Amino acid sequence: MIDGAWHRLHPASPLLRGGIALIAILGVVIANLRERLMDLVIPGSGESRDDPIDYIVGHGLVGLVLLGVAVLLLLLIGAFFLAWRMHTYRITSDVVEVRSGILFRTSRRARLDRIQGINIVRPFFARIFGAAKLEISQAGHDANLQLAYLSSAQADALRREILLLASGSTATATAAATAPPAGSLIDRRMGELVAPELDPDLAPPESVVKIDLGRLLGSLLLSGTSVAIVLMAAAAIVWVAVTGHLLALAFLLPAAIGVGSFYVRRFTKSLRYSVAGTPDGVRVGFGLLSTSNETLPPGRIHSIRIAQPLLWRPAGWWEISVNRAGRSSTKGAAGQPNTTILPVGDLGDVRRVLGLILPDLLQSEAVEELSLALTTEGGDRFTVSPPRAAVVRPLSWHRNGFALAPGLLLLRKGIVWRQLVIVPQARLQSISLEQGPLLRLLTLARVHLHTVAGPVQARLTGIDGDAALAFFERVAVAVVRSADSDSTHRWGAPGREGAP
Repeated sequence: MIDGAWHRLHPASPLLRGGIALIAILGVVIANLRERLMDLVIPGSGESRDDPIDYIVGHGLVGLVLLGVAVLLLLLIGAFFLAWRMHTYRITSDVVEVRSGILFRTSRRARLDRIQGINIVRPFFARIFGAAKLEISQAGHDANLQLAYLSSAQADALRREILLLASGSTATATAAATAPPAGSLIDRRMGELVAPELDPDLAPPESVVKIDLGRLLGSLLLSGTSVAIVLMAAAAIVWVAVTGHLLALAFLLPAAIGVGSFYVRRFTKSLRYSVAGTPDGVRVGFGLLSTSNETLPPGRIHSIRIAQPLLWRPAGWWEISVNRAGRSSTKGAAGQPNTTILPVGDLGDVRRVLGLILPDLLQSEAVEELSLALTTEGGDRFTVSPPRAAVVRPLSWHRNGFALAPGLLLLRKGIVWRQLVIVPQARLQSISLEQGPLLRLLTLARVHLHTVAGPVQARLTGIDGDAALAFFERVAVAVVRSADSDSTHRWGAPGREGAP
């Protein structure tokens, strides 16, 4: 596959990309002609006025219309065939390149050294054909590259080979990876439908985190969406009780339908959530009918946030989100953006996921220390805000704090919404200190660690001014040292620990 030659996609790609729309249009046409179709089954049951079929038959246009339909179908089939023939891709030692288009040609390239992750999406309809969509996430705006569609085995093998090249490894991918599985066509399709998302050749098929049914339902019911729904319903009931008008209740029905579909979608997507470590990074999978699994190579995660909403605190649940230089167009587990690595988990799950995300920087003792920092105040490692910071952080000043760990920068904040932000020193882009009039009067400062854009905001307000300045100077030295020694962008290069 890595031969520099041009290859074509799965033969069913035109149907999976554009044929679905054609089937939908056909369904609309059939629905509009339902009376005529009923009349063919039960004579006299589908009588209607101004029937276009009656007009065609009455004016002797049946043959002409059938000819037009046949020509249209041939044109569509020809267009789909040409689109498939003209849509090709190739992989060299430096780039993945895709060419497409019939009248207007398009060429897109993905440099291997800029790959931020590779995601394989298997929509349910595509899984019937044994097909999958491979998306290469790159750093930059609208830089992602898609191969839609490939055979499932081909997509898995292609991801393995691309990551092998991107890692800088001198090893070669095995040809057996592209060999089709044995058995009949039906057996292969059934095997693909029930197979786990984790490749047993690369990682144990068991996820390091299991989201049981009770935890999943509880996290949905205790989410911010549920709180908003309860508040809206309470406001509607109060409105009806005070005014006597039932108009407010009319708006609850469409809202209930939308909320119900939202919960069903999040529930079904989280049923098969999995996360595990592979030689090429963290593999995150999810989905029941339509599945998705993405590999995040080492060094591609720029910041991490471990957060706990207030309603999750009695259960001890946490969520882990990350900032990445590239983003997939596919939503993540439970419908969250693909920056959510752990939708819901306890402290044990947090420790295991952190060990996968930062294997070179976090040993077991460091992971244990970080998990304790989530639930405790103060701590020997953290420099916390002084008591005068209660003016700007009345509830959380005693939890606000920063710390330096080997290869990491830590920011802890929040009392209602607890958060711990972790920034690998080699991924930091810059650091700034800010002081407004009030902070200057209180001799306090705001620290901002700049990383790539994303849901994680590495800011901390209410730090002592002198302590913030000392932190700034220590970070400036530590970041340069970490960047010089960082080799995670070529995680498989010879000479690196764990490389072939």
